[in-house]
Amino acid sequence: MLRVEGLDVQYGRIRAVRDVSLEVSQGEIVGLLGPNGAGKTSTLGAVSGRLPVAGGRVLLEGEQLDGRPAEEIVRRGVSLVPEGRHVFATLTVAENLAIGATVRKDRAQVAEDIERQLERFSVLRRYYRSNAGKLSGGEQQQLVIARALLSRPRLLLLDEPSLGLSPLLVDLVFETIEQLRAEGLTILLVEQNASRTVEVADRCYVLRGGELVAHAPRGDLSPEELGDIYLGAGER
Repeated sequence: MLRVEGLDVQYGRIRAVRDVSLEVSQGEIVGLLGPNGAGKTSTLGAVSGRLPVAGGRVLLEGEQLDGRPAEEIVRRGVSLVPEGRHVFATLTVAENLAIGATVRKDRAQVAEDIERQLERFSVLRRYYRSNAGKLSGGEQQQLVIARALLSRPRLLLLDEPSLGLSPLLVDLVFETIEQLRAEGLTILLVEQNASRTVEVADRCYVLRGGELVAHAPRGDLSPEELGDIYLGAGER
């Protein structure tokens, strides 16, 4: 479904991502791991159209995405849940959810899809008419995932969805990720929680210093090997 070929991303003269290539097949969860500053968020930014591509290509089912505006990429079926949640704090939960569906033309179906997300994340029903800024961090994370799903993506990009959450809510996030795969959604997951990611992902790529240093299917990256890669003691 997604093919990234020789991706370069720059901030001024700084190359945040260098010659990164990866693939995500339909129905897969693919993990993108690495220490802080590895280039993971920049990679998702390039795929989603939020950052310009300095080199290489991003293809969705063979069609080039790089160079297209972010809104068009959403319309083509790619939705990003950004790091740090980014809810519209002064708007209600209901209004935040409605924003997620603005790219759609099937307005009659939107209400049904909102109801489906309220069933998935029951806390959002409880605070449906409350300002999103009053929600806890975990509640806001549920809101931004639901908001992204309302664009009806075929490919969901998740950037650090468990960051700063309690262990109970981390469990909820990973349970939700597995449910979404069971429903047929394809997911590219950026996570600091490497041990949980390697458990749920079909394959994982590891970045360090903006470069790809490892790629392996589920079960082929042990916690010890991951530790070595993160610290720079080993590559493969």
